[in-house]
Amino acid sequence: MYFEQNHNFKTGDEVYVLYRNPNDHDQARVFEGIVKEDPNQAEEMGVIFNNEFHSVDENIALFPTEIEAMRAFNYYFGEDGNLYS
Repeated sequence: MYFEQNHNFKTGDEVYVLYRNPNDHDQARVFEGIVKEDPNQAEEMGVIFNNEFHSVDENIALFPTEIEAMRAFNYYFGEDGNLYS
């Protein structure tokens, strides 16, 4: 899953996270999150969701609105979150 994102998020921004399960790439969910600085890499950003900090990688896409996140989710994974359903 790759998303070209043109949003300029900054620390403290509330976002919606489309998260693909790294252990089962056919499964995904949308979470509410908050953009934060990466505590391990100065000047890198990440996101807190599901009570954990995550670096943004190929399994994570950030959206400014829930509607945009759900549109991407439904496009790529269908309504049940399964890529092949």
